Amino acid sequence: MIGIVAVSHSLQLAEAAVRLALQMVPTEAPRVLVAAGAGTEKDGSPIIGTDATRVAAAIDALADTDGVLVLMDLGSAVLSAELALELTASAVEVRLSAAPFVEGLLAAVVRASGGATLTEVAAEAESALAPKRGQIGQSAMPAPSSAAIGADRIVERATLVNPLGLHVRPAALVATAVRSADVAIRVTRTGALANAASPTALLSLGARCGDEIEISAAPAARAELDRVVALVIDGFGERDTEPAAEAPTRADPRRPVGVSAGRAIGPVVHLSSTVGEPDRGRALVTHARAAEVARLRDAAAQVAGDLEARAAAARGEARGILTATALMARDPALLDPAAASIVDDGTSAPRAVWDAAAEVAETLSALGGRIAERAADVRDVRNRVVAALTGQMLGGVPDRAEPFVLVARDLAPADTATLDPATVTALVTEEGGPTSHTAIIARSLGIPAVVAATGALDIPEGTIVLVDGSTGEVRPNPDAATVAAVAAEAAAARPVRLDAPGATRDGHPVALLANIGDARGAEAAAEAGAEGVGLFRSEFLFLDRADAPGRAEQVEAYRAVFAAFPGRKVVVRTLDAGADKPLPFLTADAEENPALGVRGLRTARRRPEVLNEQLAAIAEAAAGETADVQVMAPMVATLDEARDVVARCRAVGLASAGIMIETPAAALRADDLLGAVDFVSIGTNDLTQYTMAADRMIGELADLNDPWQPAVLQLVADVCRAGERTGTPVGVCGEAAADPLLAVVFVGLGVGSLSMTPRAMSAVAEVLGSLTRAECVRLAEVALAASTASEARAAAKSALEAASVG
Repeated sequence: MIGIVAVSHSLQLAEAAVRLALQMVPTEAPRVLVAAGAGTEKDGSPIIGTDATRVAAAIDALADTDGVLVLMDLGSAVLSAELALELTASAVEVRLSAAPFVEGLLAAVVRASGGATLTEVAAEAESALAPKRGQIGQSAMPAPSSAAIGADRIVERATLVNPLGLHVRPAALVATAVRSADVAIRVTRTGALANAASPTALLSLGARCGDEIEISAAPAARAELDRVVALVIDGFGERDTEPAAEAPTRADPRRPVGVSAGRAIGPVVHLSSTVGEPDRGRALVTHARAAEVARLRDAAAQVAGDLEARAAAARGEARGILTATALMARDPALLDPAAASIVDDGTSAPRAVWDAAAEVAETLSALGGRIAERAADVRDVRNRVVAALTGQMLGGVPDRAEPFVLVARDLAPADTATLDPATVTALVTEEGGPTSHTAIIARSLGIPAVVAATGALDIPEGTIVLVDGSTGEVRPNPDAATVAAVAAEAAAARPVRLDAPGATRDGHPVALLANIGDARGAEAAAEAGAEGVGLFRSEFLFLDRADAPGRAEQVEAYRAVFAAFPGRKVVVRTLDAGADKPLPFLTADAEENPALGVRGLRTARRRPEVLNEQLAAIAEAAAGETADVQVMAPMVATLDEARDVVARCRAVGLASAGIMIETPAAALRADDLLGAVDFVSIGTNDLTQYTMAADRMIGELADLNDPWQPAVLQLVADVCRAGERTGTPVGVCGEAAADPLLAVVFVGLGVGSLSMTPRAMSAVAEVLGSLTRAECVRLAEVALAASTASEARAAAKSALEAASVG
C-alpha cells in the first residue's frame, strides 16, 4: 500500500483533514503523515508556514511503502515539497500532487486503502473537484473511466434508501468494499456511469435517496458486487431505524434506558478505578523522541495482542467486539497523531496517546447515534495503552464469590466480554446507549442491564438495588415483597434438570430435546439434562452482519455446540433467513410480503454458495466430534426441494438430512417428502401461520395463531401417519412443544421427539410420565374431534384430568 504525506501551513488544518479522510475508511487505511507548520512560538502557539525538512522526514518515514503521494495546500507548501525531494534519503518513489488539499486527501486515502497504485491514487486525488464542480453547475472534469456493462457481466439493481444518497461516506464504503475489482455503478435516472472503486467518480453521479442504481461486475468480482448490494440495502448504516427488538427504544435521553431485559436484585459493587490522566511534563530531548515513538508502538501492539487473544477465547458477540477493539489499538488514526506529537513537540508517549484519543473520541461523539457510542471503546484502548506504558494496574471487573450488581461510568468491551452471569446479576452504567457494546454483550449473556443512569455512581457500594432491564428502573433498597417476587421469577426461569430420558408411564420413549442458538445455549441445555438438540438455530451466527461468516468461523461455532452433546443428537437447521430475520447479504429489503418470499431454503436460489459453504462447515465440524449431527432445511414445500437438500448434504458427507414441515403443501404431500428424507421436524409456529393465513407477528390475529386450531392438529396428524407409513421419524421443534398438554397430544398423534426451551423440559416430562402411550392417543383423539381451538384444548384437558384420576 502507498503512503501519503499532507503538507500544510497549518498543523490544525492538516490534522483535521487527515482525521476526516481516515473516518471514510472502515477497513485498513494507508499510513498518512502530517508535515505541517513551521514549529511553535515561545508561548507554545503554532507558527504558520512550511518546513522542507519536516516533509523530507515524513517521506523517509514512509520508505517501506509502495510509493508516497504528497498533497500540498498552497504557496510555499509546494516549494517545500519540491525541496524535500532533494533532502530525502530514501529511494521510495514520490509523486507531488496538484490536487485540492482536503478533497484530494480524502479521495487519495480511500483509493489507496483498496490497494491502488501510486499512479491510480494520484489520478483519483486530482479528479476530486469534479463532484463539487458538477454540483454548482460548472463543467466537471471527466470521472475515472468504468467498464461498460456488457452481456458477460453480472448485474444487480438496488434502491438508495439512506437520506443523503451516495454522498462522501457511502462512496468511501463502496470504494473500500470494491477495492480494485471490476465493478461499475450506473444511476438509472440519469444513465451516469462510474467506476465503483473511485469515490470521486461515485460522488460525481449525484445519486439521491430513492434513486435506483445498477451495479455490474465481472464474474470474478461477484463477492465485491454482493458487498455493495448489501451496503445499499442496509442504507450504509445511515437509515433512521429503531434499535433491535431486544434493545428498548430510548424515549427520553435524560432517563435511564433498559437495554437487556430481566429483573435482578443484589448489592452494588463499583468497577475498579481506571488509569489516571498522565501529566504533560517537560518536552523530551530530541534524541530521545524516536525511542519514545517505538515505545508507544510496542505498547499499542501489546494491547492489540492481548485483545486478540481474548477474542480468540471468546464466542458470539463478544468475539467480534473484541476483535474490532484490537483493530482500534493498531489504528493509524490513533497512533500516527500521537507519534507526530512525540516527534514534533517532545510529548511523552502516555500523554501523546491520551491527547490523540481525546480528539478521536470527541470526533466520534460529535457524529452522534451509534458512532458516538464507539467513543467509549477508544477511551478503553487509550487506558490500556497508557497502563502498558506506565506500568499501572488496569481497573477491571471485581472478582467476587457472591452475586452482585456491577455499577460503572461505562464498561469497556474487554471487561464486558468476560462477565460471568453467575456472579454479575445486573449491569448499571452512567453512560452508554442501546447499541453500545455493553448493551450488546449484556443481551447476549442474558444479564439485565440499564445504561444512561445518571447518578448511579453515587449509590454507595453495598447498597441493595433492584435493576429492571426492561423499564430502566434502578431502585435502591427495594421492599421485601419485591425481593421475593424477583427471587420467584429467577427460580421459575431456572431449568430443573432432567435425570432420566423422556418417556410415558409405560415406557414409550419420547426424546426431550432443546432449542438453542449458540454454544452457550448448548451448554445450558446439556446442564439441564436435555437428551440432545432438536433445533440449533444456526442463523444467529449470521445476524447483524454485512457478509456471511467464513468457513473457519462457522466450523468453530458448530464444533462448540457439538462438543456439548458427545454421543447425542444435534439437529442443525440451515440458515433460516428472511421474514423476521433479514440478512443484508442474502435477503431483499423491499419484499412486499417477506413471510411468503425468499426465505429459509429459498435463499439458496439466490445465493447457493452460502448454503453449500454452511453445509461444508457443518460436515467439517462434525468430523472431529462424537455428536450425532443431523441437518434439516427450513421452508421446504416441494419434493424437488427435499431432494435437493438431501443431495447437498450427501455431497459433503452428511449422513442424516431432513426437512422442516412448515407449509401446508409439505404436510399435504407428506408421503412424498418423507419418503425422500431421513427425518422431519414440524415447525408449529410457521405451520400455524401459513395454515391459518395469519401473520404471527400481528397481535390482533393471536387467536388464529393457535396451534390448537383443528386444521393445524389435522396436518400434524397427517404428517405423523406418513411417518408411520414411510418409517420416517417425526419430531416437533416449534414453541408448541413446550406446552405440556399439547406435547402429550403430539405424542398421541405419533410424534417421537419434542424440542423446546430447556426450562420447559421438566414440566413436559412430568406430564408425559404420568400418562401411558394409550392415554396420550386418547387425548389426541378427543382434540382432533373438536371443532374449534378452545374446544380442542378443553377436551384434551378434561381427558388429562380423567386419566390422572383414573
